[in-house]
Amino acid sequence: MTPERESTRERTPAGATATTRPRARLDQPRPPRRRFLPEYDPEAFGRLSERIARFLGTGRFIVWMTVVIIVWVLWNIFAPRDVRFDNYPFIFLTLMLSLQASYAAPLILLAQNRQDDRDRVNLEQDRKQNERSIADTEYLTREIAALRIGLGEVATRDWIRSELQDLVKELEEREDGHHKHVAFPAERSHGRDVDDR
Repeated sequence: MTPERESTRERTPAGATATTRPRARLDQPRPPRRRFLPEYDPEAFGRLSERIARFLGTGRFIVWMTVVIIVWVLWNIFAPRDVRFDNYPFIFLTLMLSLQASYAAPLILLAQNRQDDRDRVNLEQDRKQNERSIADTEYLTREIAALRIGLGEVATRDWIRSELQDLVKELEEREDGHHKHVAFPAERSHGRDVDDR
């Protein structure tokens, strides 16, 4: 095709739907959509929830909570009537404790979920490290077995020493036998000389 035909083909829309829909460019990012809900960073919120959950699990939180409740109760019992804000059944205190518990439970669960995710990642990394260690150990075991087999065919110092000692003994035995064997014919020849005389 000629370049003129290609350019005319790109410009003219093909099909009924091509005329109604604008073409999206794939080489450029889309413009951000308008969001009705506010955006938040889930990692920052998760870190905050973990910090709160850690604080809720400390003795300091229990001491502060106990101090606040004691001050609350003493204030609403012994303070003058016109400055009391929660009379005897302490309904407002109950409401505040319920509100605190209703927020604390999901924050603790969120922190536990994040800890579980971290533990899962660490466990997976440990499992992969263990697999690598096992593979390395098996490789080294095979190499050591191959070296042992190879050393079985190679003469070691002790084996050479024992073989040399055996050869020395054998040579000594031959030498002793040779002297006896040589000495015996000499005696016989000497005897023959005496007989000959």
